[in-house]
Amino acid sequence: MSDRKDEAKQSSMEVFFNGLVKENPTFVLTLGMCPTLAVTTSAINGLGMGLTTTAVLVLSNAIISLLRYIIPNRVRIPAFIVIVASFVTMVELLLEGFIPSLYAALGLYIPLIVVNCIILGRAESFASKNSVIPSIFDGLGMGLGFTVALTAIGMVREVLGAGEIFGVPVINKALGGISSLLGRQEPIEYIPISIFVLAPGAFFVLAALTALQNRVKRKMQERGQNVDKIQSGCNSDCASCSDSGCAHRFVDVNAASGSVANAKNDSL
Repeated sequence: MSDRKDEAKQSSMEVFFNGLVKENPTFVLTLGMCPTLAVTTSAINGLGMGLTTTAVLVLSNAIISLLRYIIPNRVRIPAFIVIVASFVTMVELLLEGFIPSLYAALGLYIPLIVVNCIILGRAESFASKNSVIPSIFDGLGMGLGFTVALTAIGMVREVLGAGEIFGVPVINKALGGISSLLGRQEPIEYIPISIFVLAPGAFFVLAALTALQNRVKRKMQERGQNVDKIQSGCNSDCASCSDSGCAHRFVDVNAASGSVANAKNDSL
């Protein structure tokens, strides 16, 4: 009995770590790009959007998992949307009532959580096929992975575009300390790079952080760690796989033609 509990705990932690790192929805799966690029003008906005999405993701995964044997297959997508929309409405009203500044900053992107591809994707691919506890850990891992990504992008954009982190001026304060050490009467002032708080800045930062993640993945591969299944969530069961874009489905034309030629030569 204890062995079974340990296995379940280990499996849940693997699911959690998978969403947080191995299949990070932003840096690896590149999902949820609309809020990622739109609301990450500051770290607090990214953190608020990420935590809001996490709450909806965990709750919707839990309910969908509980109802997975009750919801008819032909109406599962509309049912998932109704469940997600209910939780989004609750979260939106709570933000409006208790954190109006964050509610105003996120604006239209709170209702758009209903159609966030991360939430619907996890509902379809995981919560509807697994029990409640793993589904909760999956939602928590994916949600916190999304939160970490949005907060990191927001911090970089806020530092470069405004010289602040969470609204606290850090660059000018650091430059002031350097100026005093150098004996300068006039402090060195940081000139913000305003493009980083505009839309193009989001693409620049996302590309840089994704490239950094890819470098880490490549280093892991060079050390002999298996990273083939990172990004696709592949379980090597292509017959029942619903991911039409999975890299494992693509055929190496050269290898295939070579094998056909060898087969012909053998037959001759």
